Order: sequence, then structure tokens, then C-alpha cells
Amino acid sequence: MDTTPGPGADLVARSAPTALDLARGFAEGRLSPVAVLDEALERLAAVNPALNAAILVDAATGRRMAEASARRWREGRPLSPLDGVPVAVKDTNHVAGWPTRYGAVPTPDVPAAEDSPGVARLREAGAVFFCKTATPEYGWKGITHGPLTGITRNPHDPSRTPGGSSGGAAALVAAGVVPLATGGDGGGSIRIPASFTGVFGLKPTFGLVPYAPTSLGWLTVFGGLSRDVRDGALMLRLLAQGDWRDAFAVPHPDTDYLAGIEGGVADLRIAVSRDLGFPIVESAVAAAFARGVAVLAQAGARIEEVALDLSPLREAMDVIWRAGFAGSLRHLSGAELQRLEPDLLDLVVSARDLTAAHLQAAQDAARAHCQAMQRFHQAHDLLVTPTLPMPAFAAGLNTPDPGRFPRWYDWTPLTWPFNLSRQPAASVPCGTAAGLPVGLQIVGPPFGEMTVLRASRIVERGLA
Repeated sequence: MDTTPGPGADLVARSAPTALDLARGFAEGRLSPVAVLDEALERLAAVNPALNAAILVDAATGRRMAEASARRWREGRPLSPLDGVPVAVKDTNHVAGWPTRYGAVPTPDVPAAEDSPGVARLREAGAVFFCKTATPEYGWKGITHGPLTGITRNPHDPSRTPGGSSGGAAALVAAGVVPLATGGDGGGSIRIPASFTGVFGLKPTFGLVPYAPTSLGWLTVFGGLSRDVRDGALMLRLLAQGDWRDAFAVPHPDTDYLAGIEGGVADLRIAVSRDLGFPIVESAVAAAFARGVAVLAQAGARIEEVALDLSPLREAMDVIWRAGFAGSLRHLSGAELQRLEPDLLDLVVSARDLTAAHLQAAQDAARAHCQAMQRFHQAHDLLVTPTLPMPAFAAGLNTPDPGRFPRWYDWTPLTWPFNLSRQPAASVPCGTAAGLPVGLQIVGPPFGEMTVLRASRIVERGLA
């Protein structure tokens, strides 16, 4: 394994506490939510000038929430194990009293009236909010930079991108500012930055975690990023609660994902695809991926190489993505559209040539893909792939090679197919390439989060 430290080694957290560590400290009286918040603010002040990951900081609100949590712990009535844990919130999620700018210049700087569903569940659990994280305009691409907030950078090497669109969230988790951050994933926007920054990220099954408002229908889900798979499991249980604001949320029994996370993978049927039919995976990434697969095999999984070719789905993704953003931004005036990042404006304008027939054909292809993956999982418990074909590239670019990859979803073809199929998919670190993190993607059948988490935990432990 390449163990060369990156240029941002001092920006990466090596031993920061997990959310579960903090909860134990609070329960035992060794730690205080107020002191933990102060440390998070101090760490943020140290790293954010280099990373540009937090775009709103509200220490006063955070301190009020931390003080209330400290009282609850002293009185023996915490709201949940996350009570008092600092959580960073992506700027596509509403926090009551804070503006939601969506990373976009045209969006008014007006405080939100209420929390988004996932944020509301975290508030009810006692989480402490003190900052919002950078996202590209309207979360439209797999990297994080734009006219409103500038360029967000990777803690492992500040000259590189952290990915996106949850890039600010991933950067703060990797840097040890927070153990948990919220994200959204419409084409890989949790898994891409998780892979580029070396953290854990889970895209839940569509409908498991309520998400509103959302502009891309069934593509986009709400989820989280963490440095520890167990923290991700804890967060998921709290998020997977009903909310009337999401008409597509599926009633689901309360599941303690943390309780079963050490269940292992013995005798699980795990399919392996090195590229899903997109022959662009770099050799160093393939080598790191192979080490992750070997860990699963050593833990008793039954590994089978499969020949999956999902490349024909690229046209469906292209149509659905362009149509989705053109529709979601239809409220913008001509003058406001001209203030968008040029590549986003080009995406929106290009959608004007699409017809209802184009969109119907794309949705039919996505539906057929859903059915095909359901059949696939009759024979395979999980599918594993590299999360991305390459490690992080230069910050400020939308694509590492415009000639080979005209749009962002051309260099991320291993993530977005599972938004089209609405399946759970996680990225867990599996090594490095050129000193930069590499992620292994674990995909399960709909509502198979427990199995995805168990396999993620095996990889995490095996490569620790």
C-alpha cells in the first residue's frame, strides 16, 4: 500500500474522537458538550482558512445547544447517544434560523422557517449545530466550488478537490472538526467526497430517510458522513424516522443498525465488479480496491467476479440530470440564470432541446435498471466496486479531463447507477493511490442497509 503522506497531512485528523467516544465521555462525566464544542470551534478556526469548508459559523447557537445538552447529561436524561455531539450541516439542508443558500448567488440570504426532516431528527436527538458546509451551486456536480463560496479543498492535499457535492461536509469530518456531517446524494454526492477524503459515507435506500425539499425526485437522498462506520450506523437509525413532508418516505420499522454491525460477512455472496463496464479505473485505484476485496474474502465472504455493463445507462442519467436541473431552476429569471456558474448554465440551456419522449425513455431505462438490480440481488447479497476511478484531482476543476469526461457524471460512473436504481450504497476507505484516499463502494438491495454496514465495518477493521 502507498503510505506516502499527502501535503495536507497536518490538516487530517489522525485520532479525533468518534461520536460514540463522545457519548461515552458524556455519560461518564469525563467530557462536556460545551468543551467539545469549544474544541470543534478551535479546530475549525485552525483548518478552515486552508479548506474553505464551512461557509456559515454560528458559535452562539452552538453554545446554547451544547449548554442545554450538558444539563440533560448531568440530570441523566440525554435525548439520544448523539446528545451533545457536534454535527455540521450541508448548505442544501434547512436549519431553522439560518439561511439555506444552496451554494448559489441567486438564492436569497433569508433564514429558514423550519428544519429539513433529517435536521429535525438530529435536533430532536440533541445534536449540536454550529456551522453549515460548502456545496456547489444547488449541489449540481461532484466537486465543491462555485461563485458564491469559492473553492473548497481536500485536507489530504489542499491543492486537490474534496469532491462533492457534500465536499465541505467531508472535508470537516476528515479534518476532525466534527465526527458527523449531513449530506445529500443525487449521483454520488456523499460517496464521491467520502472516497476523495478518506471517510465513510452512506447513501440510504430512496424512501428510507425523509428528504424535503428535494428538486431531483427519486435520485436524491439524505444521508451522512463520518470517520467511523459505527457512527454512521448510529446516525442512520436516528434519520430513518417518518416525516409527512416527504411523500415518498416509506414506513419502516425502527432498526438498531449499530446493534448488528459486528455481524460479519461469513457466507455472504458478494459480487465484484472492477468497473461496471466503464474501463477508466486507474491501476493504483484497482490495486487498493483489490486489497479491500481481499479483506472481505478473508472474513469468510463468498466472492464472485461478475461482468456487469451499466454503460448504456449514461444516456438516461444525462437526460434525467439535465431535465431535473432545468426544472428545478425554472423559477430563476434570465438575469439570475446569467449569474450561475457557466457550466451549470450550459447544463440548463442544453435541456431545452429535450422532449417528453426523451424523459420518458430515460425513466423507462432507469426503471428497467431497478428491475435488473432486483434480479441481480436474488443471487448476490452485495455488490462491491471502486467508488471512483481515480483519486482526488486538482481543486477548481469540474472534470479531470474535459476531453475524456465532458460532464462530471462521466468521471463518476460507478456511483450514479445506484441513484437510478434507488439502492443503498456506501463508500468505505480501502487504501491510497499516490498518497490520496481511495474508497470501496458496497451496494446492497433496497433496504439492505444492515448488510451494507456489516461489510463496511469488516473493511474498516481489516484495513485499520
